[in-house]
Amino acid sequence: MPPARPAKRQRRLPPDAAAAEETPSTSSRLRLLWLAVPAIIAGLAFYVASGRELGVDFTGANSASGAAEYTYLPALKKSNRDPFVVADLPGKGKGLVATRDIKQGELVIQESPLFTVPTSTSESPTALISRLLAAADPVGRAAFLKLSYVHFPEGLDPESNPAEVALAIFQTNAVAAGDQAGVFPRMARLNHGCSRAFNVVYTWREREQQLFVHALRNISWGQELLTTYTDTKRTRRERREFLSQQYGFKCTCAVCSLDAAASKDSDRRLTGITQLYGHLSSWGNGAIGGVEAIRTINEIWKLEDEEGYWSERGRLAADGAWIAASHSDAPAARLWAQLAIKWYTIEAGADNDLVLDIERTASDPQGHRAWGLREPLAVGGPLTQGV
Repeated sequence: MPPARPAKRQRRLPPDAAAAEETPSTSSRLRLLWLAVPAIIAGLAFYVASGRELGVDFTGANSASGAAEYTYLPALKKSNRDPFVVADLPGKGKGLVATRDIKQGELVIQESPLFTVPTSTSESPTALISRLLAAADPVGRAAFLKLSYVHFPEGLDPESNPAEVALAIFQTNAVAAGDQAGVFPRMARLNHGCSRAFNVVYTWREREQQLFVHALRNISWGQELLTTYTDTKRTRRERREFLSQQYGFKCTCAVCSLDAAASKDSDRRLTGITQLYGHLSSWGNGAIGGVEAIRTINEIWKLEDEEGYWSERGRLAADGAWIAASHSDAPAARLWAQLAIKWYTIEAGADNDLVLDIERTASDPQGHRAWGLREPLAVGGPLTQGV
């Protein structure tokens, strides 16, 4: 069965740090035990506390992935509501295509769930989804039924088993929504891209009970909006194997379509980033010191710049602020907090609680809840303000 799709990145540092802080959808990956949905946590993302993943960045899976940009598109009708249209894309099915230039950090979609389900229930999954779908808004219900799905039970006729179709659609397109799983028909039209190919990320906001999708980078008119269904900081072979097994397509995004030499270089950078994150997580148990941890964050940042991988940077800079505050390095904590504000604003919006929280650290580093938890040490600030 396909996994519920990823959410925003989680903290990679100690458990006490994670417990004290809200994280984006970004959101943690949700295991739907009663749906037998495997949990693979990436967003927009990792929370590495004891070396294990707890969260990832994710959205819809409606067609095989393709390159992020098209050289030709039929006339796109502009919408007063959205900066995109749902378009038929050659060899891919449907996807979202920009009808104007979209700026980095711009809010692209703000959407309430059509319905949500709990993580466990004694009710039949098929009956539950059918009941919730029947009670949903008719327009939203129609949009839901047009979504693609994979892993439909063999031997069953979709036309004769609409309840099973509805369940398959939900399983393929469900997204973590706080402590539940929800389906978002507009956001579910986002196709997948790996590494630097994806250009939007989303977060679940508990306060608004809505999903927010923001542009991770500038998007040009006629370019497809892409998110990521999994942690793509791994080799092309590993990414393609996972996407084929879970979503039924071979990824042909801009990164997966690189020639052999360029793909090898990309794989080296992506696996290097993953290894460095593992090294960074060891600060939590004292295996490395604060200076080494900050050096590792700067190495991650540099390698991501080389790869063009910009996701999770708010979280990464906030980790730098946490480490600096723990070692009572106020100047460094302030610099890392300022960098976190910049990237959280891009990834989650300026009015997100994450931004509001880290702004307090920027103005008063000594007020950070991790202040003074480790030995006093000048750990250092960011070597770059990033792109």
